[in-house]
Amino acid sequence: MSFTPKGKHLIAGDWVSSEKTFSNIPVTGEAAEFAEGTPDDIAKAAQAAEDAFATFSVTTRDERAAFLNKIAEEIEARADKITEIGTRETGLPAARLQGERGRTTGQIKLFAKVLQDGSYLDRRHDEALPDRAPLPRPDIRLMQRPVGPVGVFGASNFPLAFSTAGGDTASALAAGCPVVVKGHPAHPGTAEIIADAILAAIESCGLPKGVFSLVQGSTKEVGASLVQHPLIKAVGFTGSLGAGRALFDLCAARPEPIPFFGELGSVNPMFLLPKALKNRGGEIGGGWAASLTMGAGQFCTNPGVSIAIEGPDADAYLEAATAALAEVGEQTMLTPGIAGAFESGQKRVAASSGVREVLKTSCSTRGVSPYLYATTGADWLGNSELGEEVFGPLGIFVTVKDFDEMIAVAKSFEGQLTATLHMDADDTIQAKALLPVLERKAGRVLANGFPTGVEVSDGMVHGGPYPASTNFGATSVGTMAIRRFLRPVSYQNIPESVLPDELV
Repeated sequence: MSFTPKGKHLIAGDWVSSEKTFSNIPVTGEAAEFAEGTPDDIAKAAQAAEDAFATFSVTTRDERAAFLNKIAEEIEARADKITEIGTRETGLPAARLQGERGRTTGQIKLFAKVLQDGSYLDRRHDEALPDRAPLPRPDIRLMQRPVGPVGVFGASNFPLAFSTAGGDTASALAAGCPVVVKGHPAHPGTAEIIADAILAAIESCGLPKGVFSLVQGSTKEVGASLVQHPLIKAVGFTGSLGAGRALFDLCAARPEPIPFFGELGSVNPMFLLPKALKNRGGEIGGGWAASLTMGAGQFCTNPGVSIAIEGPDADAYLEAATAALAEVGEQTMLTPGIAGAFESGQKRVAASSGVREVLKTSCSTRGVSPYLYATTGADWLGNSELGEEVFGPLGIFVTVKDFDEMIAVAKSFEGQLTATLHMDADDTIQAKALLPVLERKAGRVLANGFPTGVEVSDGMVHGGPYPASTNFGATSVGTMAIRRFLRPVSYQNIPESVLPDELV
């Protein structure tokens, strides 16, 4: 079932054209033209969001939960068309997009449950103590309130789960914040059909049309205008370190600085402890290869670096990983730009001092096969560039002289989304020594697994110290994500007749 995009923005319920257009770059089929967003388009969407905030922010939890569930229902009603346009624009397999659609609607429904539970409001009440000496205490109540209109940037590598109706949008809407999405130019048709589903839900639930807008665009100007608009009060972003840092700086430089929740870059190191390496090195090596090449390596949790103590067990691990990687054929990358950036990163690693090429392949215009390199702990510690993310299927294996050097390598990493321990029971002492280091470096520390695949749940943290993300206290995945778009308000001696219903 084919989907033909309108090629327009959705601004407060209206499909709007622009004077200029840009083309998508589909893997198959003909390119389509899409409206090129302008600062004026952003201004109209932001004003509509502000106008809608007064009504939407005071909807009941049940009303917002019904809205979220309706969005999920409307997305599923367009399932076949979403898969068709998504595969055409991104080159991702149909099964991957179908699974991602399920994750997208699943997390939307999860936030509906969060609303129904209500604990996210963190309600507190200090009852008045009028007779307390030397001073009486007033009646003080606290509750989380929505911050205002939120800007969201679609992500290139997740056209559904981190884009138009992804986790940022779902958590912001759950919080009571209208959303303005800047669609990613790699998949504007996919963004449009999801926006159509959200519009259908808005109309069905009788909500203000300004609750959601989608502005398409391929220029830096439209993104900059979104984060700089004075009516936007917070921003959610998933993308590259360079683009994210530039937007973060714009947010900070505003007359009214706003929080920028950016998930930027990570190499997600794995530490192989001696007994696990000896007992299961071949198995772990094969698993590393599978995780490293999943989705052509285009995951922010891609485990790009493995670290082990030198010796025969480390050699066997590298041999197993190399053999498994050699079996992986060419995969299509999301965009020609991402493929070009991967090639540049691969060449940078290959040219680094002390780096040995283990597996070399070749790249076509938009296709890629895995690369594998090896280096020593000393050379790693002497070259900070080796710790920079290469977005794609490229792995670096670091052999250290001893456990002390492994600790030194662990301390050398910048902030990460994840860090992994591969350990057996006899590795417990070393694992306990590494854990305090890793928990300072990463938002999620895991054992005997691979970080690709992020569970959407209450306990998940998808974030970490900079540059993994720009706010180490936040997560973009899991129920805690709603906290990003709320702020605490205290109500002192406010009569119950005036208080928000949730506090009475």
